[in-house]
Amino acid sequence: MKALILFLLFVTLWFACSQPIQHDILITNAMIYDGSGNAPYQGMVAIDGDTITAVGSTLAGQGKEVVDAGGHAVCPGFINMLSWATESLIEDGRGMSDLMQGVTLEVMGEGMSMGPLNEAMKQEMVQFQDDIKFDIEWTTLGEYLRFLEKKGVSPNVASFVGATSVRVHELGYADRPPDPEELERMKALVRQAMEEGAMGVGSSLIYAPAFYAKTDELVALCAEAAKYNGTYITHMRSEGNKLLEAVDEVIRIANDAGIDAEIYHLKAAGKNNWAKMDEVINKIDSARKAGLNITADMYNYEAGATGLDAAMPPWVQEGGYDAWASRLKDPAIRKKVISEMKTDAMDWENLYYSAGDPSRVLLVDFRNDTLRKYTGKTLAEVAEIRGTSPEETILDLVIQDGSRVGTVYFLMSEDNIRKQIALPYISFGSDAGALAAEGVFLNKSTHPRAYGNVARLLGKYVREEKVISLEAAINKLTYLSAKKLKIQKRGLLQPGYFADVVIFDPEKIEDHATFDKPHQYATGVEQVFVNGVQVLKDGKHTGATPGRFVKGPGYSGGE
Repeated sequence: MKALILFLLFVTLWFACSQPIQHDILITNAMIYDGSGNAPYQGMVAIDGDTITAVGSTLAGQGKEVVDAGGHAVCPGFINMLSWATESLIEDGRGMSDLMQGVTLEVMGEGMSMGPLNEAMKQEMVQFQDDIKFDIEWTTLGEYLRFLEKKGVSPNVASFVGATSVRVHELGYADRPPDPEELERMKALVRQAMEEGAMGVGSSLIYAPAFYAKTDELVALCAEAAKYNGTYITHMRSEGNKLLEAVDEVIRIANDAGIDAEIYHLKAAGKNNWAKMDEVINKIDSARKAGLNITADMYNYEAGATGLDAAMPPWVQEGGYDAWASRLKDPAIRKKVISEMKTDAMDWENLYYSAGDPSRVLLVDFRNDTLRKYTGKTLAEVAEIRGTSPEETILDLVIQDGSRVGTVYFLMSEDNIRKQIALPYISFGSDAGALAAEGVFLNKSTHPRAYGNVARLLGKYVREEKVISLEAAINKLTYLSAKKLKIQKRGLLQPGYFADVVIFDPEKIEDHATFDKPHQYATGVEQVFVNGVQVLKDGKHTGATPGRFVKGPGYSGGE
């Protein structure tokens, strides 16, 4: 009997071993860029379930589904280090503008995050909903990200907890430091967010009420995130006249809190500040040599996008939108605000002045239907139409629109963009939503970076201008970004890693979005897989929504 059992076992093992391996998906004829920055090679990639199970020049076995890459680039999914897909993914979970560029992870949380929320914050969020309407079914940041996952989204999602959100949760829009009890509650909110899976703490310090936070407050919050190996990521207090001092503050926070730090959308804004970029790089290099992990990301355009709030001093915005708009109706306050708008300020970030001319300020996002006729026009054009000065036009539009009015400011140097792309610690973020060229998204204009940031890098700066190699660019978009976020098993084509995979044609990838016509998809990305599920096939969405909530290093909830 024992001999029979051994014989049957042998036969079973022999039969199993003699059968060809059946992978769920086998990608063949691939030029593999594995995300490490190493040179590419011809090969194959096997996927089983949600995982990459084999990568190599040749692989044994067959695929239940075979995808012929046609000799094109096969690489890990791209990571958007600065995404504002917070609401766009609620409206349309496909994330098309990013997905068409190969983005498989949206990282949110620049200053304001979708949690933690209190009742007043929820009411305000409802008040300022525009074309995208939704019920707020969450309170904490982790609950929001789980909400997206349950709802169904094509890309993976992650977020930092917003330092501004934590401040508003406890102090509202007041221009004062927190008292000891308030600060303790703010720190507790950071700890909760980290344990729920936040990547760290994010700030956006040019805007009220974030502007009101002093350095010590930020150090205290970051010290809590550091206990969970989180990261501090920041839209610095200045990217213009006090750019160098702002970099010093980032370095101080990183040092005092014992935390890694990332600078959002690194730039020198305003022509008078362009020459400062070399000194910025020197400061970051010195800090890195001293043992601090200071890194940065960027978008690949000469213009930034925010709102008309960045054209006015923070003091007039204290108390939130309603108080701000009310003040702007007072003749004496209007006169004072306009005077400050015309000044090259050192104590706040005046993007209107930095743009240099109202023709370099583009109005792209209105809530009020009667004002949408101005969408895509410059401030100079709108001021002429209305017969008011550019400064008065700004104030009146904010009042009439019931919002800060979405605005594009032309501020940066093309030479600096190239210089920054080549920095070894640079990643990339769109600073935009993941939109669709249809439906409610067409009610507004937007910055072309929403549709073209990655494709512009790979087409214009890699293929055409050869600023960096393709393998270096892919490393920045994948493994370098994953390492910064300290997330596991993403960012490489390697066995055991999640199967976030992109196939694209390096000779054809191209951005088409312009400032005049931004709602145009990039081309050249052919196939995209998220967690082993194909979401883009031959450039068309498959309808699949396999995106997951990607947790940060402090997550304590288990799988």
